[in-house]
Amino acid sequence: MRHTISVLVENKFGVLARISGLFSGRGFNIHTLNVAPTHDPKVSRVTAVVRGDDSVLDQITKQLKKLINVIEVHDFKKGQAVSRELILVKIKVSAENRSELIQICELFRANIISVQHEDLVAELTGDEGKITAFLNLIEKFGIIELGRTGNLAMHR
Repeated sequence: MRHTISVLVENKFGVLARISGLFSGRGFNIHTLNVAPTHDPKVSRVTAVVRGDDSVLDQITKQLKKLINVIEVHDFKKGQAVSRELILVKIKVSAENRSELIQICELFRANIISVQHEDLVAELTGDEGKITAFLNLIEKFGIIELGRTGNLAMHR
């Protein structure tokens, strides 16, 4: 089962290593990981998406709460959170297919942030389904480079 875990932590050295060590020590692969400061520069939000057994993940959540510098832990159930991801993607483009690619970007509300003769860079935010659908459509043009933030989530 897929789990989205949000952890508020003190912005201190070694916190991320302890959190990721807890997951890896239990045999969980972190599918996506996003870490950034919150509105308070002393606090960061760590959002991890993992797949695994509910009972084992319940234990991990309890152990996360006991870690030094951890303020708050949430394991979001389906529908409890809003989540988004950001991608930057550089796509091959030619004079023949440029307008088609721009139309696809408009359809998905992707922002074109750089245009060159042979490529363009688009920025897109959305849930995992939207991101995947966009990538599937533009794959035929040729993806030169892709950067992806991973999931960011918070309570509704």
